[in-house]
Amino acid sequence: MHLRDATDDDLDLLLDLLLEAFNWTGEARFTLDDVRSDPHTGRYLDGWRRPGDLGVVAVDGTAPVGAVWARALTADAPGYGYVADDVPELGMAVAAGARGRGVGTLLLSGFLDRARTAGWRAVSLSVEDGNTAARALYERHGFVPVGRNGGSDTLLRTL
Repeated sequence: MHLRDATDDDLDLLLDLLLEAFNWTGEARFTLDDVRSDPHTGRYLDGWRRPGDLGVVAVDGTAPVGAVWARALTADAPGYGYVADDVPELGMAVAAGARGRGVGTLLLSGFLDRARTAGWRAVSLSVEDGNTAARALYERHGFVPVGRNGGSDTLLRTL
């Protein structure tokens, strides 16, 4: 398994993975149409790759099995894990069939290295209550709770 940088051509992959992240329970709580049409959700990927967007894709053989991506959002159009205009918000998902094989650790480590190299001071994200596997992964990588949004915690990782 290896990492590659996310490209302009990865939008459909990232949308599929964002849906995977929203449906982390295994229930089909959202559809791809929901993800594509919701203006709030669109903040994460509309116009992918804008200047400043950063992402990595995990590839097993030739098949993408997960990705992490981030972009800076603003106070007037925040994401679920918004902290500050200069703190990009991260989205991450691993395909259901690839979970439990270290893909998340590989992705998050590689992404944080790239974000640090890009000069980012921190990244944030949102993790839903009950998503203990994701929360444990983020905490192992130094993310700490800094806020609450509905049924989710906002976590921050200083770089």
